[in-house]
Amino acid sequence: MDKMKMQSKDRTQENYEKLAALFPNAVTETITGYDENGKAIIERAIDKDVLQQEISAVVVEGRDERYQFTWPDKKKSILAANAPIRKTLRPCREESVDFDNTENLYIEGDNLDVLKLLQETYLGKVKMIYIDPPYNTGSDFVYNDNFKESVDEYIENSGQIDDDGNHLFQNTESNGRFHTDWLNMLYPRLKIARDLLSDDGVIFISINDYEAENLKKICDEVFGSKSFVAQLVWEKKKKGAFLSKHYINMKEYVLVFCKSNNCFEGLVGEVNTDQETYPCIKTTNARGIRTIKKGTPSKYKEKDYTISAGTRISSGNMELIYLDDLEVVDGVLVRDVRVDSNWIYSQKALDNYSAEGLLYITQDNYVRRIVNEKRVKMLKDLLQRIGADGESLSEFTYDYNLNNGGWGTNEDANDELHKLLGQQYLFDFSKPSRLIGKLAQSIVGNDYYCLDFFSGSATTAHAVMYLNASDGGNRKFIMVQLPELCDEKKEAYKAGYKNICEIGKERIRRAGKKITEESGVLSVESGVEKTNSSTFQSPNSKLDIGFRVLKLDSTNMKDVYYNPHDVQMSILDDLESNIKEDRTPEDLLFQVMLDLGVLLSSKIEESTIAGKKVFNVADNFLIACFDENVSDETITAVAKLQPAYFVMRDSSMKNDSVATNFDQIFATYSPDTVRKVI
Repeated sequence: MDKMKMQSKDRTQENYEKLAALFPNAVTETITGYDENGKAIIERAIDKDVLQQEISAVVVEGRDERYQFTWPDKKKSILAANAPIRKTLRPCREESVDFDNTENLYIEGDNLDVLKLLQETYLGKVKMIYIDPPYNTGSDFVYNDNFKESVDEYIENSGQIDDDGNHLFQNTESNGRFHTDWLNMLYPRLKIARDLLSDDGVIFISINDYEAENLKKICDEVFGSKSFVAQLVWEKKKKGAFLSKHYINMKEYVLVFCKSNNCFEGLVGEVNTDQETYPCIKTTNARGIRTIKKGTPSKYKEKDYTISAGTRISSGNMELIYLDDLEVVDGVLVRDVRVDSNWIYSQKALDNYSAEGLLYITQDNYVRRIVNEKRVKMLKDLLQRIGADGESLSEFTYDYNLNNGGWGTNEDANDELHKLLGQQYLFDFSKPSRLIGKLAQSIVGNDYYCLDFFSGSATTAHAVMYLNASDGGNRKFIMVQLPELCDEKKEAYKAGYKNICEIGKERIRRAGKKITEESGVLSVESGVEKTNSSTFQSPNSKLDIGFRVLKLDSTNMKDVYYNPHDVQMSILDDLESNIKEDRTPEDLLFQVMLDLGVLLSSKIEESTIAGKKVFNVADNFLIACFDENVSDETITAVAKLQPAYFVMRDSSMKNDSVATNFDQIFATYSPDTVRKVI
């Protein structure tokens, strides 16, 4: 059996191997020293000049000046995105809601590390990412990813350190690295986020004027300038700060980039299913002759009338000329008539509309078509407080027309959180669920993963649940938030919330309950009977309002697991020493799931086989047993289930006989099962 790595991948090595396979002539070898036996130590790398020549159609003769966006430590931020980590996610059942059934995740920890851990499992699976990162206004706390400094140095220089060594510092404008620190924080996170997006996926990033320009530049680099979709303008306030020195700021932005411009389906602003009529001519189109078929109805005021050949019908800059006599009897065209005009449709299309009864002559003797099929209009780039219907609603109300009801404001967000949690001023600068819900609704489809790795008060989770309740969707949320400590002087701490994660989790619990009560849908837990609601137009028959809490932590494995050659043999004789004493079998299971790329929301069933605890994940995809003294009976029962993967501890086999029979048992019952040990 193979031994599992139990750590995130080293992306630098993976990228090197891909380039080396494509361009072997670009591989260089340098002797960096000699080992104790006198053997040369060789370092392999990619010659960038050779690589550049391979992808250039002209001779590359040296370092030419070129347009680029750079800043101090940019290379280190790229390295930060690629460097492997030895960390894991530990399940926390007691803080979860409906742990065994939900597909939603709430993950506590530094988002850079969490994103790295999610790479294997959710690579190319996330269709929507929304983030509201620190705006770098001079008072925001931002992440400092330089983990080489000592804790004492961080205590002196930074604003906060949590128990896991995650660091925050207040990036003031007096800092000489004001923009640099912010860019170095965000850049590696965006690089990994791009990998998580599906080919048709899209990322929305809220930002204000301070860093909008720099954000656009790094997104151009990470996602590609051709993947730029829009810079939406959001009217964030009902009233401006009238004491502002230079101007009254009423707006923020939502920067939008897609993963692949060829696969992205655009942002839907309105879906219209009501019957409408469209003109058949357009003055900017080419002039031509079309034939209107007999049997076409007329809505002219008289049932019987005739228009002579050569008659010109004109209104403003629209006109058509009847080339034959138009004769209508009892409201119906009695013979074909040729018409000269600037036609939108081909003759074949007009014939089809006529045959389907979707073409008619108007009261003014123009030609129009009846439209019954669903029409989609794309999203406008102005997200205004007051909607096209003149309404400015404080909470998200589902509507097929995203232009209705407005997009919500900061004041609405504060009121929403106040009503839900019963306390004012618990969280600064949250976004209204209406804004994020409408952005999610603008994406084609309603069954996808939605990731927010600056989760804050968990507005995104709130919006996703509401939207699912409204349209019957099956969107799953993944919230990631650093457990940033609440200021003891502020209302959140006084209300009993020790960190931001506690606020976010409580919001999801209360929002889920409220949505279930208002919509009348049947949640996994509620048992509320389904009722009709005009607000919820296509209620979800079974709404997922749960979430599985996972917490970032150091690896479950001791150093002996990764570096056995550095440990004395006496320690190796202790077969339990490769796993930390405080870790549970379920802790080990989730690290295995991360390593194998199994969805962290997968169904987990626990059973006892021959007295041993066995985990069955995703209907026999993965079976794991971490108990000691596992017998042939347990191994045989597992093999008969024919899992894709079976994982156990290296020290688990009861005796040498079991070890001898292990491979033969699987060869007999499930030869295709991949067997691994930890």
